[in-house]
Amino acid sequence: MRKQDNKYIWILLTVCFFSLILFLGNALFNTKGEPREAVVALSMLKYGNWILPVNNGVDIAYKPPFFHWCIAVFSLIAGHVSEFTSRLPSAVSLIAMVIVGFKFYAKRSTPRLAFLAALVTLTSFEIHRAGTNCRVDMVLSALIVISLYQLYKWGERGLRGIPFAAILCMSCAFLTKGPVGIILPCMVTFVFLWIRGAGFGRLLIKFAAVAAASCILPACWYVAAYRQGGDTFLRLVYEENVLRFLGKMSYSSHEEPVYYNFITVIAGYVPYTLLVLISLFALKYRRISGKPAEWWRRLCAYIKGMDDARLFSLLSIVLIFVFYCIPKSKRSVYLLPIYPFIAYFLAEYIVYLSERHRAVIRSFGYVLSGLAVLLVVTLVCVRMGLVPETVFSGRHAAENIAFMRALATARLGFMQIVAIAAPLVAGLLFWYLRRKSSRTQIYAMTALIFSIFFSLDGFYTSTVLNVKSDKPVAMRIKEIVGDRRIYIYYERTPKHNPMRPFSINFYLNDNVVPFEAVMPRSGYVIAGDDAIDSFRERYPDYRVVEVADFNHKSCDDKRMVHLYNVARR
Repeated sequence: MRKQDNKYIWILLTVCFFSLILFLGNALFNTKGEPREAVVALSMLKYGNWILPVNNGVDIAYKPPFFHWCIAVFSLIAGHVSEFTSRLPSAVSLIAMVIVGFKFYAKRSTPRLAFLAALVTLTSFEIHRAGTNCRVDMVLSALIVISLYQLYKWGERGLRGIPFAAILCMSCAFLTKGPVGIILPCMVTFVFLWIRGAGFGRLLIKFAAVAAASCILPACWYVAAYRQGGDTFLRLVYEENVLRFLGKMSYSSHEEPVYYNFITVIAGYVPYTLLVLISLFALKYRRISGKPAEWWRRLCAYIKGMDDARLFSLLSIVLIFVFYCIPKSKRSVYLLPIYPFIAYFLAEYIVYLSERHRAVIRSFGYVLSGLAVLLVVTLVCVRMGLVPETVFSGRHAAENIAFMRALATARLGFMQIVAIAAPLVAGLLFWYLRRKSSRTQIYAMTALIFSIFFSLDGFYTSTVLNVKSDKPVAMRIKEIVGDRRIYIYYERTPKHNPMRPFSINFYLNDNVVPFEAVMPRSGYVIAGDDAIDSFRERYPDYRVVEVADFNHKSCDDKRMVHLYNVARR
């Protein structure tokens, strides 16, 4: 590796530490998604079952265990499962994807362009959010993207030898979220090599062998899991991997129209979406001439004339995007594997703008600087009491008032002050450097974007979202109940499907069990404010006494949380 590449890698690692690792554990779990994954790892460590652990008393995980294994290993080192150790696999995966991506493009374009592409990847909203969340999607995406890079390198060698790194990554991707972790890398690389003239039959044999080899490790786990879970496990696998793709699941799961994927990618690349939008007013447009057939021929000729790395990147974007347009189930995080490849083309475009339309970069920097100033000014006004609570109205008024109060009363230590001030400093720096060389201008712009993320992670996001967390309620329940088992009851109606209290259960060390699964003679029951009448009607032989009304809306299901003591009459 060249010395210049080493310099870029160390800079990237430093940026990754400050943008991903430093504040990773600041925010408490405040949605149902993160503790739902974390509690699986907690269950592994608590009960010693690393194959098919049961959490919430009755649930087996909906996804294969690689992500949960990673959490469990980090938690073993740390001594316990926490928000930090639960999110660490996502952050480490993103760092690995960025570094491997830099090395891939540095060799096939220029280190400067590869470095910029890595920075763009790190500072896009959707990637940053996924890299700091306890969800499987970032780990899956990193494994898919690294597999794509490794299969490309295998293609450069004429498909000679065995792509061990790609096979290992695809095996882990399969063990993270199913066969899609093998299908996507093989599909994209197969099409790329076929377009570049490789024989279809040879490609089919080679990739079939690689896919089969990638299934060996997952098959070992599936056999072991089936021995524990039996037909229940098989039905879950079939629904999650087959029926989800066909849109025939027993429950509705993120069903969206095709245009939803376009919207999520545009939104996911904030703030660079704004840069592209501004640039549209600076470009010169030529009149389109010729017939559609001629346009198509020119497009095909342009694509075929691309260098291999650019064509491979384009195919990765298009094929993966189209693949995820097929199933009814659509989520923004499904498209994460295309983000590093989009970043490469965005990096090229940013370099072009800095050389031909520098006013666009300056305008974009001015907008970001204005947002940075507005953020700090708003915080000062809130902390000085200049923003009345009456500005909030409607159904979310109480929650928004709680957010504002949290910002007004939050303790400001050294790191919080640094986080708040960072965008102002970066904005001033951009203003000073705005007319320097194109390279300096680009780095000042990315530093400004990074500083905004740094500020949000270091102070604003955790301060606001911690208000929603169920952890304080869980700690109060623990004071009342101790380490005893607690039961949960939800009304079973079409409107209110039963759902596990993932957040409270995580913070209570996986001690919460559905009431109907045990039917105890007596005990403590957690129930929403709309469910206790249903409980009395369904179980008339139980005496019910309210122990505590926590005056808190659960972040899992948005219902007010109550604790009751029940006993059979």
